[in-house]
Amino acid sequence: MAPQHVVSPDITAQLQALAAAEAAARAAALMASSTSLAPEMPASAATAQPTAVVQPQPASAIERSPMPSPEAVVLPTLIPELLIAQQIHQGHLPCELGASVRIEADATQPGFFHVHGKGFRYRMFPVQTSTGALRLEDKKAGAVWLQLANKSMLMDQKRGRRLADECAHPDQLAFAETMKTNPPPSLIDTKGMGR
Repeated sequence: MAPQHVVSPDITAQLQALAAAEAAARAAALMASSTSLAPEMPASAATAQPTAVVQPQPASAIERSPMPSPEAVVLPTLIPELLIAQQIHQGHLPCELGASVRIEADATQPGFFHVHGKGFRYRMFPVQTSTGALRLEDKKAGAVWLQLANKSMLMDQKRGRRLADECAHPDQLAFAETMKTNPPPSLIDTKGMGR
């Protein structure tokens, strides 16, 4: 016997809303293409009542594509956050002053992470930023994990302090070493300014 998949009402409602929006967009495109192909009519003909009435088709007559399984459905609103989650460094990360942070993916909910260390434990989710930094947040606790190319830090926004700084995954340590030997170009061009 094949296993049955249970779809939560929230996902079902979101999928129904997406399907309705797609159907409306197709109908609008069809209407636009049919009106652009029609020859121009005099104003009196345009206001006349149509002679034929189109009857809606029963639901059984409409061709439908099969619904994908819930595991295969990725809602468009979650795609950026899941892409961020794939880039988060996991494992034990040593920090300055002998501190450390452990980051583990939540096995039950994709995109969520457990961030814990001495005296703290947070459940965080990715948040988009405009700076390029990867950001995880526990909004309820007010904690933020920022992952840059060369280091990471954990901040307590409610108290306005850093809980852990200069945390580094081996990939970040390698990037930091590369920055020392090949520094990025200066943002301010000092050549050609009368010197």
